[in-house]
Amino acid sequence: MLKIIRQLFTGHTPKLGGLEILKYVGPGFVVTIGFIDPGNWAANVAAGSQFGYSLLWVVTVSTLILILVQHNAAHLGIVTGLCLSEAISRFLGKKAKIVFLGSAMLASISTSLAELLGAAIGLNMLFGMPLSIGTLLTAVSIIAVVLSNGYRVIERYLIGFVSLIGLSFIYEIFLADVNWQATANGLFVPAFPQGSIIIIMAVLGAVIMPHNIFLHSEIIQSREWHLGDEESIRKHLRYEYIDTILAMIAGWTINSAMIIVAAAVFFVHGITVTELPQAEATLRPLLGNNAARVFALALLMAGFSSAVSSALAGGSIFAGWFGEPLDVHDNHSRLGVLISVSVAALLILLLTDPFQGLIWSQVALSIQLPWTLLALIMLTSSAKVMGEHRNKGVEKAVLWGIALFITGLNAILLFSLLQGT
Repeated sequence: MLKIIRQLFTGHTPKLGGLEILKYVGPGFVVTIGFIDPGNWAANVAAGSQFGYSLLWVVTVSTLILILVQHNAAHLGIVTGLCLSEAISRFLGKKAKIVFLGSAMLASISTSLAELLGAAIGLNMLFGMPLSIGTLLTAVSIIAVVLSNGYRVIERYLIGFVSLIGLSFIYEIFLADVNWQATANGLFVPAFPQGSIIIIMAVLGAVIMPHNIFLHSEIIQSREWHLGDEESIRKHLRYEYIDTILAMIAGWTINSAMIIVAAAVFFVHGITVTELPQAEATLRPLLGNNAARVFALALLMAGFSSAVSSALAGGSIFAGWFGEPLDVHDNHSRLGVLISVSVAALLILLLTDPFQGLIWSQVALSIQLPWTLLALIMLTSSAKVMGEHRNKGVEKAVLWGIALFITGLNAILLFSLLQGT
C-alpha cells in the first residue's frame, strides 16, 4: 500500500486511459454507504450538538485508517480470490472461526439494527408512520432487494444514494451559519472534551465498521481478478486503491458535513440532540421546512441503502462459515441475510430509546472491530495466504499500530464505563 501511495505522487502509476477507471469504480462506494448510515447520523449529530466542531478530527483520523484497512481487505480478495470470511474458515482453524465469524455476525446484526431503525425514523418523519411498521416494511423490502438482485445492479443504486445524500448535506451546509475557522481546527486538531469518550467511540465505530471490511473483500473476490496473471493482479491493486481513496474521501466529506451542520445549528443554540426526530423538528424553525424535509429524506435513503450493504455482509459472513462465497441463490447466504435483518428488526421492536439504540449499536461495532482487524492483518501478512503480496515492513507495522490504537480506545471506553464517566 505504501508503495502505491508513493506511486500516486511520483507519477509512476500508469495513466488512466479513457474511461478505464470506471471499470474499477464501485466496490469502494458500496462500502462508503455503510459508513454514512443512520448510526453515523446519530453519532455525528450527537458529536456536533454536544461538542461543536471539536470532534471533527475523529472523522479525519478514522477515514485515514479506513483507507488502509479497506484496501487491505480488497487486497485479500484480489490476490486470493477469497473473501475475508472464507479465508478465516480456511486458514485460521475452527476455534478462531467461532470467535471471529461469530462476533462478526453479531456486528452485522448490530449494523442492520441501526440501518433499519434509521429508515423507520425517516419514514416516521416524512409520513408519520409508526417505528414498528416502518421497521418491518423496511426489513421486508431489504430482504426482497438483496435476494433478487446481483452485485452490479445493487452497486449502481448505492452509488446513486451516496450522491444524493452528499448533495443533501451540501444543501444543509449552505443554509447554516458555519464557523469555518473552528471547522478547520476541529478537522485536524485532536481534542477530548469532558464526557466525550462514548461519542468518540461511537463516531469511530460508525466509520470503521467490521461488516464493511468483510463486504469489501467479498465484492472484490466476486470479480475473480485473481485469475489473471501477475501483471494483471498488480494493475487491479492499483486501480482498486484509487477507487477506495475516492470513495472514502466522499464518505469523509459527508460525515464531516453532518457534524458541521449539527455544530452550526444545534451547538451554537445550546440544543443537545437526543433523538433524530428532534433534530428534524429543530431544523424546521431554524433553517426552514425544506431543510427539515431534506434531512428526513436523506436519512431514509441512508437507512435503506446501508441496510442493503449490511444484509449483504451478513450473507457473506454466514456463507464464509461454510467456506463459501456469497451467493444469494444459495441457502447459506440467504440464511445469513435473513438472520442479519430479521434479528435486527426484532431487537428494534424491543427498544425503549431508539436514539440510544443507534449510539450503542455503533459502540458495539467499535468493540468488535479489533477482532476483525486481527483476523485481517494475520491473513494478509501471511506468506501462506498472500505469497509475495503479503504485508511487509512498514506497511505491516502501520496496520498493527492501527489495531493497537483501536484496542487501546476500547480499553479507555471500558474504563470510563466502569468509572461511570
